[in-house]
Amino acid sequence: MQPNNLTNTIDHLFRNEYGKVVAVLTHKFGISNLERIEDAVQDTFLKAMQVWAYKKVPDNPTAWLYRVARNSLIDVLRRQKKSSFLEENNLLEKQTDSSNGELLPENAISDSQLQLIFACCHPSLSEEYQIILSLKLIGGFSNKELAEALLKKEETVAKSFTRAKKKFREEVQFLKIPVEMGLQSRLFKVLRIVYLLFTEGYAATTGSQIVKRDICYEALRLALLLKENKYCKHPNLEALIALICFHASRFDARLSEEGDLVTLEYQDRTKYNRELIRIGVKHLERSGTEDKLPSSYHLEAARSYYHCVAKTFKKTDWKSILELYDIQLRSQYSPMLALNRIVSFAKVHGATEGLKELKSLEQKTDFGITSLFYAIKAELLLETSNTKHYRTTLQKAIDFAENELVKKHLMQKLS
Repeated sequence: MQPNNLTNTIDHLFRNEYGKVVAVLTHKFGISNLERIEDAVQDTFLKAMQVWAYKKVPDNPTAWLYRVARNSLIDVLRRQKKSSFLEENNLLEKQTDSSNGELLPENAISDSQLQLIFACCHPSLSEEYQIILSLKLIGGFSNKELAEALLKKEETVAKSFTRAKKKFREEVQFLKIPVEMGLQSRLFKVLRIVYLLFTEGYAATTGSQIVKRDICYEALRLALLLKENKYCKHPNLEALIALICFHASRFDARLSEEGDLVTLEYQDRTKYNRELIRIGVKHLERSGTEDKLPSSYHLEAARSYYHCVAKTFKKTDWKSILELYDIQLRSQYSPMLALNRIVSFAKVHGATEGLKELKSLEQKTDFGITSLFYAIKAELLLETSNTKHYRTTLQKAIDFAENELVKKHLMQKLS
């Protein structure tokens, strides 16, 4: 296999399989062996790079990764004189070289991943620890990706992960899905983890990709797994699934054939996935909240729906989108949400009023090195024919952009 193809294959498998293999091994060998499990799985992916470079990728790579990681872990436990643990827990059954998946049934993956994500959201852990553990163990996030998602330094994330694992081992100990009340009390936290997983995949903050489909589809898979549990059925879950479907329906239109970023205004709407939109609508219709206020998932899903069904950019129902932003900001204020609102505000009230609203927001929040702030400001300056300040503002957006595709897109606008 060619080096570039192999790297892409490994990266794809890492996104899809890392969390699965960690979850199943943690279920089998216990939380006390979490660090050994992580090491074994990471070493297995390195081994895959070496072995598959001159051999073809197995028909069932998941089974291959699981088998190699499992055997590696058993070797480590034996060397560390943990054989009594292995024997007591019947973990020494004979291994085979087959890659047909017999050792890794799909229900074992699903059950183990759900158990792990609920365990990561244990009430004895802080919210920060819950997020870091979940995204590292289930999503395979790097420290850099987590640092961007949490607006923290990489070093801080690394230290937090080490502390979180220690507390995880001490406080949680066992992987199990809690009974009805405990499960429902953790559900909202689990939904937030799935949402964060999706948003990082949908708009990657760093790297050379703007969309990491593997992460997005993994988030959707986890959300659908939750729906299979009768105690997890909740309007917020339905709204989250709708949100993911609406956003994912636009994947093919977000990049040009050359791989460049295409903004919403210039997207080919014939490329929108109508089946995903249909599924999204079905889940949004099921997400009725009766007398309760809609959640942030409901409001974001509804905004995305309007973008999906608009026949052209100009025909987008910006007024309804703006109203949805206003409702969400009243109940759950966020500076970044307020910043994103400026686009729809300017579409409704004009670019001049948009600049005034942006200036007012800037006085409340220091956006500092936020590329999006300068990109929005530059666009509004261009619409008001202020070309002089447009170029200097757009240059700031370029300087602060960390995603390579976003930076390239902004540089093309500047030229």
